[in-house]
Amino acid sequence: MFTGIIDHCGKVLQLNQFQHSAILKIKSEFSDLILGESIAVDGICLTVTQIENSVFTCDISSETLRVTTAGQFQIGQNVNLERALLPTTRMGGHFVMGHIDTTANVARIQQQGEFTELEIEGLTPEFLVYLVPKGSISVNGVSLTINQVSPAGFTVMLVPHTLAKTNLKNLKTQIKVNLEFDLLARFIATHYKNNYTEAL
Repeated sequence: MFTGIIDHCGKVLQLNQFQHSAILKIKSEFSDLILGESIAVDGICLTVTQIENSVFTCDISSETLRVTTAGQFQIGQNVNLERALLPTTRMGGHFVMGHIDTTANVARIQQQGEFTELEIEGLTPEFLVYLVPKGSISVNGVSLTINQVSPAGFTVMLVPHTLAKTNLKNLKTQIKVNLEFDLLARFIATHYKNNYTEAL
């Protein structure tokens, strides 16, 4: 489990893709990673399988390749990194599982002084039910607050600190991002749907 508060950006050094899997190597600033620990890479929960100095390796499954942007990582690309939270960690963001729900496209990027408004579109009704104004969402692993909900997506505001610490500053229109919807929103929507179905 994570918080959506990014530690720093790592750099993709290698991505070897096979028929049903891939192996990813990333250079990071972490000095005390442990084999087998979970790490969020652009919001994707992966397991550290090898460590060599400042470089760690992760295996990527076929399901992860299907649902996320992992298969599109490029050599030299910056990716958001966060280690799993500790019981003593301050919950500055929200509960993020690292289980990506879907990807969507950046539709609009608008500067507002030092801030950046980001609009994400391309969501189906299946996912729109999880969007709540002022609710939480994870975009490439970054915990953000939903400003507005539209018929096909939502907007968020990126503050200067988020732009400085994450790779969201590098986004361009039509780029796909990883989305994980708020766990509480999913629980409530599922509960409501099940109760409504039973009432019918």
